[in-house]
This record gives sequence, structure tokens and C-alpha cells, in this order.
Amino acid sequence: MLEVADLETCYGNIQALFGMTLSCAEGEMTTLLGRNGMGKTTTVSSIIGLLASRAGEIRFDDRPINGWPAYKVAQLGIGLVPEGRQIFPNLSVRENLVATAANYSASDDPWTLERVLEFFPRLQERLGNQGRQLSGGEQQMLAIARALMLNPRLLILDEATEGLAPLIRQEIWRRLEQLKQSGLTILLIDKNIDEFSHIADRHYIVEKGRVVWQGDSDQLTADAELKARYLGI
Repeated sequence: MLEVADLETCYGNIQALFGMTLSCAEGEMTTLLGRNGMGKTTTVSSIIGLLASRAGEIRFDDRPINGWPAYKVAQLGIGLVPEGRQIFPNLSVRENLVATAANYSASDDPWTLERVLEFFPRLQERLGNQGRQLSGGEQQMLAIARALMLNPRLLILDEATEGLAPLIRQEIWRRLEQLKQSGLTILLIDKNIDEFSHIADRHYIVEKGRVVWQGDSDQLTADAELKARYLGI
């Protein structure tokens, strides 16, 4: 579904990606792993059109999307749950959810307000609250629900459970597992390997703007030296 090949991206004169290459197969969960500052968020920003790439290719459904503005990328069916959640703090939960709702993929069973509230019952209880009145876990649920309201075919999550309490992390992982089981393709950035290794299909480890390892969960969890070298575990 998504193919990134030999991607190079810069911040001004500073190059951040050096030939980044990865792919996401339809219906699978793929992860981008690595220490902070290694290029994971830059990769995501390049995919969704927030950063222009200098070289390489990004293809979605075999269509090149390099240089497309972010809103057109979203209309293709790519939804983002950004690092830091970035919900609208002065809008209510309901307003956050309906503000960008669409069914660009023409799904026969689209995500609606009622459906996302059933998926995240806690948001139903907070429907009239402003975004800034929510806990960190509730804000993360809202960020995921907002992305689902776009009815994406590919869901990208940048630091899906960072800073959340263990019980809330478990809730998020359960929901992501359900989304994967429903057939949604997921690209995930997160540090909690033990939490998602049983549901992820493929992993890429990023070091200094390039992929230095790729493999499945069995290979990753069995290699303690690999994790210590690149992930600091």
C-alpha cells in the first residue's frame, strides 16, 4: 500500500534522511523504531506532505505522492495521529471529531461520530468537554478517533502511547489490535516493543536517517544485542 524508496529530506541545509526505504503491506502493522532524533518523525512528515523531500520516491497505492500538500495526502486515505496529539484545546470533543470528518475512501462501513464513541466509550462521557479538559490518555483517544473520522486506509501513529499511564497504554494497544484485525493498515512509531510485538508484522530500525535493520517480531524480540545497540533497551 505504501512504498518509500531512497528518500532524502532536509531541514534547510541540514540533511535528516539519507535514503530511507520502507514499505507497508495492506492489512499489516509496520513499525518504525529507533532512538530519538534518528529520523522517524521526519519520515512520517515527508510521507504526509508536511516536509518536502529532496530525492527519492513515496508511492501510495502505486501512485507517486511526492510534493503533494498534506490535505491531498489525507484525501487519498492516509490519517495521522501526530506526536503530542495536537487536538484543538478550545473545541469540545464533539467539535474535534466532526471538524475534519470525511469519507474520502468511500467506505461502505464508515467511521461516524456514533461509531468512534462506541469504540472509545470514555469520549462519549466527555463529549461536551473541551480538549484541554481531558487527561493525557483521553486526549490520545481523541487524537486516534479524530484520525479515524477521516476513514483512512492507512493510519500513521507517531508515539502512540508516549507519557501515558500503564493502564491507558493497555487500552490503546487493545484498540489498535482491534483496528488491525478489522483490516486497517497501520504504520506505528513507539518505544514499547513488548506491548506491540505480538500484533506487529514487520519492523524497521532507523539510525541516523536510514534503515539499518528490518525483520519480523520473532527476529526482533530474540535479538537482545540488536535492541541494546539501536534502541537502548
